Amino acid sequence: MAVSPSSSAQQARQALADRLTELCRDAGLSGQDIADRCGWSRSKSSRIMNARTPPSVDDVRAWAQACGAEDQAADLVASLRAAEGMWTGWRRMERAGLKHAQESRRPLFERTHRFRAYSSWFVPGLLQTHGYTEAVLRAVQRRRVEVDDVAEAVAVRMERQRVLHEGGRRFAFLVEEPVLRNGIGGTEVQRGQLEHLRTVSTLPSVSLGVVPTSATRRRMPVEGFWIFDASQVNVELVSGYLTLTQPSEVATYADTFAELADMAVYGGPARALISSAINQL
Repeated sequence: MAVSPSSSAQQARQALADRLTELCRDAGLSGQDIADRCGWSRSKSSRIMNARTPPSVDDVRAWAQACGAEDQAADLVASLRAAEGMWTGWRRMERAGLKHAQESRRPLFERTHRFRAYSSWFVPGLLQTHGYTEAVLRAVQRRRVEVDDVAEAVAVRMERQRVLHEGGRRFAFLVEEPVLRNGIGGTEVQRGQLEHLRTVSTLPSVSLGVVPTSATRRRMPVEGFWIFDASQVNVELVSGYLTLTQPSEVATYADTFAELADMAVYGGPARALISSAINQL
């Protein structure tokens, strides 16, 4: 199940375009009329109506005014911002530095009571050691972020891990077996991270599953994702960060998590795989 950033975001943009088109028709106007009233080219109003070009906030307000529907402008702007918020490219999210990107997620973690996280790439952030987080974020900074605030970003992520020890929260983590051998940070960092995984897997609020490598597995690995309660999914893709809140899409990821969870091993068998990875360092 590879979710394209265009799937949900484009659906939301199309829904907004449909609403703007309905306003136009309800007012007895054509696309040319809207263009004339807003001082645009006909091609611009056509692109907006067909969801080929996303409107700006000013465009939406001008459209509502042209249709005599100023009372709907605030709601339309809210829909626009919701659509824009579904998909965020990494450069946009991290343009102020990695610390800001880490801090922006804090409210979500603080209000969530049930966490489900799956990773096929690396150890999930809540389970990372200081050294592993530093290696991960340093690699990110070198690749795409001009600001070097890695030390501050690591501190924010480490502080966020306090939710693991707060009452009333449950955590289910799934990692693919190759995550245990990805070599991030070098041998000593990897050893410390794997030993930490063995320890944290014994916490009463934490379920840690490892999906074993197998030539006969029923479900192939998918992109890493987090499910926050039953209300939001965040997906980390190569090009950016996808936020899903539609109940049907959240349910799809929950079903995928359940399928992968059925394939995982837990407790002693999971710790045996971790120990095997340590022994191979």
